[in-house]
Amino acid sequence: NRRFAPSAEFAANAVVTAGEYAEADADRPAFWAKQARGLLSWSKDFTQALDWSNPPFAKWFVGGEVNAAYNALDRHVEAGHGDRVAIYFEGEPGDTRTYTYAQLTEEVKKAANAFES
Repeated sequence: NRRFAPSAEFAANAVVTAGEYAEADADRPAFWAKQARGLLSWSKDFTQALDWSNPPFAKWFVGGEVNAAYNALDRHVEAGHGDRVAIYFEGEPGDTRTYTYAQLTEEVKKAANAFES
């Protein structure tokens, strides 16, 4: 039952606050619906955050559709973050490569076009 409170500086920079924990505890599906709508771009919005009608099988974001590549890359470029590093790669012999969001988006498009053709 011991607790160790974070420093004031650490708490001030927290991504998740105590208020958000309380909100999630009060209504988990509503909390996650809010998070999903705020953090992802949906090509088709979901109609139900959680379908728990057949335990133990849960269905999250029922009826929703997302484009994973768009959410991982394109939206960052559109938001003006194309020059930020998306991936740092370091191989076993010490070789390195850095991809920005814009570079990685172009590589993904090339691969998608190759698959499509």
